[in-house]
Amino acid sequence: MILDIRQKTKVNLQPIQQNFAVSFNYEIHFTNNLFSLKNPTLAQVITSDGDKKPQKVVVVVDAGLLEFCPDLLQQIANYTNFYAEVLTLASAPMLVPGGEAAKNDPNLLDQIHQLVETAGICRHSYILGIGGGAVLDLIGYAAATAHRGVRLIRIPTTVLAQNDSGIGVKNGINAFGKKNFLGTFAPPYAVINDSAFLSTLCDRDWRAGIAEAIKVALIKDPIFFNFIHENTAALVLRDMDTMQMLIYRCAQLHLQHIANAGDPFEKGSSRPLDFGHWAAHKLEQLTNYSLRHGEAVAIGIALDSTYSYLLGWLSHSEWQQILNTISALGFQLYIPELTDTSSLFPGLTEFREHLGGELTITLLQHIGKGIEVHQVDLSIYKQAISLIQDLYTKVVCSDWV
Repeated sequence: MILDIRQKTKVNLQPIQQNFAVSFNYEIHFTNNLFSLKNPTLAQVITSDGDKKPQKVVVVVDAGLLEFCPDLLQQIANYTNFYAEVLTLASAPMLVPGGEAAKNDPNLLDQIHQLVETAGICRHSYILGIGGGAVLDLIGYAAATAHRGVRLIRIPTTVLAQNDSGIGVKNGINAFGKKNFLGTFAPPYAVINDSAFLSTLCDRDWRAGIAEAIKVALIKDPIFFNFIHENTAALVLRDMDTMQMLIYRCAQLHLQHIANAGDPFEKGSSRPLDFGHWAAHKLEQLTNYSLRHGEAVAIGIALDSTYSYLLGWLSHSEWQQILNTISALGFQLYIPELTDTSSLFPGLTEFREHLGGELTITLLQHIGKGIEVHQVDLSIYKQAISLIQDLYTKVVCSDWV
């Protein structure tokens, strides 16, 4: 329809329909000793865009790493000097606190934005985020909102970040007492998993990331769950080859879901990758984040698996195998906050509100087979909590379950 703007007759303006698709592509690299001068992985990632001139880079580092990697900042400086024809360090690395503290302080977001501005970083420049999942969530949110998107290279340093949070498309910080209330869906430019960082982890952080592998195995891959079950001793003893296999398969399943499940930006109400997470998010908050995310997820998985068992979906042997596996890895499946149902159950409402739409919880029909429900019976959840509490009491004197 062509309009003559000289005419003053009333016209009927029909809606203009706009539709377009955007293709996202990023690679997950696996390496060891990323900042060794003999390791060209990072330089190759940065030159992959075909630009011949050196690219400006700023680095944001999880401060907790320096306790175990005291030479890390010097290694970064040496690396950027050695590969000066590829990348230029535009500013001294910025340190941010590790753990959930990174997502609870909005001033840190402002500081990263200020770093981007003063260093003259643009959309074709790079932010290197080095740290655990919470730190990467913060850095990713800052990168996605500066200039409406600066290229982000994530360098996850924990099991949890390498197999789950650091490889996906979500970023965010906490606000209003709610986890990830502010955030974006913004895929990284690339992810580089460096196994050398895993050797620096304390036992809690080594173990915590395994919870996300259990989660995705239970809803998608019974063979993978059996691998975890059969290799609990090796994982507890920190066998690196076994952990690398776990991380790789877990990352693979997460990425397959993001690419093929049809809702990578979670515009609907379904969120199967958050199996066990409605309770986990609330328990983190109720413990003032003294509980690691993976530790909370382990409890959430135990709770939703027990609920599935009480509904008659999981067999007793499957339920027993799940709880035995989680317990054998060293997770504590009961904490007092779990019985404070007046504080815990509002987590269901918050879980729904985070996506909108109807409540959608993933439960288990079988090991390797998830099922979505839109209503839950709180009285059965209370039975599940009591059952876990009773088992926890017995485990003090005998084997679990």
